Amino acid sequence: MKYEEKNYYASSLDVAEFILQQKGPVNPLKLQKLVYYAQAWSLALDEEPIFEESIEAWKNGPVIRELLEKTRNQYYVTSINSGDPSQIDEELRDTITAVIIYYGEKSGEMLQHLTHHEDPWTDTRHKAQENKLSSIDEKGKEIISQKKMKDYYSSLCDMN
Repeated sequence: MKYEEKNYYASSLDVAEFILQQKGPVNPLKLQKLVYYAQAWSLALDEEPIFEESIEAWKNGPVIRELLEKTRNQYYVTSINSGDPSQIDEELRDTITAVIIYYGEKSGEMLQHLTHHEDPWTDTRHKAQENKLSSIDEKGKEIISQKKMKDYYSSLCDMN
């Protein structure tokens, strides 16, 4: 099913809970990045988003505010009570599982480092700074566009 035809989206919380059920407890930084990569690779490989919440370019990398609110002040996240993985299409679950396999053993700090060297975050962050919407030390207000994520991660597939 193509992205334009889809009427329902799972939420970022559904994706986070699926990741936690597969991976076990992780710190909030790592969970944010894994959910980000799930969305990015779904856009590139499945040509559709998993969820419709915006992803912002914060100083520590991509952030989904809804997920941040659910994990704030937790050292390790064990569950997202309002997340329901059954809302995620089977094909999209396969993509999330691939993300967990590829990125899941990396630390949150390593995933943050990776996102800081990839165009969707860097371009969005630099644009915000040029437009004086945020300084390098501020939380992001700029949205990382789904098109930017799809284009960038699709281009990585083309390199192989």
